[in-house]
Amino acid sequence: MYKLPKLPYGYDALEPYIDKKTMTIHHTKHHQGYVNNINKVIEKYPELGDKTLEEILVDLDSVPADVKTVVRQNGGGHWNHRFFWEIMAPPKKGGGGGPNGKLAKAIASAFGSFESFKEKFKKAGLTRFGSGWAWLAIDHDGALQISSTPNQDNPLMNGKDAILGADVWEHAYYLKYQNRRGDYLDAFWNVVNWEQVAKLYAQVAL
Repeated sequence: MYKLPKLPYGYDALEPYIDKKTMTIHHTKHHQGYVNNINKVIEKYPELGDKTLEEILVDLDSVPADVKTVVRQNGGGHWNHRFFWEIMAPPKKGGGGGPNGKLAKAIASAFGSFESFKEKFKKAGLTRFGSGWAWLAIDHDGALQISSTPNQDNPLMNGKDAILGADVWEHAYYLKYQNRRGDYLDAFWNVVNWEQVAKLYAQVAL
């Protein structure tokens, strides 16, 4: 059975970029809801509890048909948010700035520059119709790739390794930014935990 992970920082720690009320609701209501729903599936199909969440998400075709959509939505939601909290950090404790070392060179090589990368990533988030996510991931050939996914889908479901993601569901930003998703995505760079992103990159880069 899955549990809601504790945030690695306080609910107000990402202010002024992401507000305390949004973080509180996002974590205790939305993320908790995904955890509750995926646990209900495991109660019905205990064999799913023998697999890691990653093993389930990369092989959704093996999930019983009557709960496949629920697993995709809520298992994906749990994985995405668990990932999301870890790739952010308070501005005064490592959040913001930019990548260094091999990751910085890889981003510059793939997208021309860090600024160009940010523009392309923002576009992926802005052009995702409705709810979803923007991602930086490593594809099958070891190349960095920007993409977006609907709802709670993620790169794992397409056999790729995510190293950075931004939640563009309205519940992630609407209390502070209303319909200004672009402003939220601009603010997001102030709380990215590039040290964690670099660790994820080092784990999967060829």
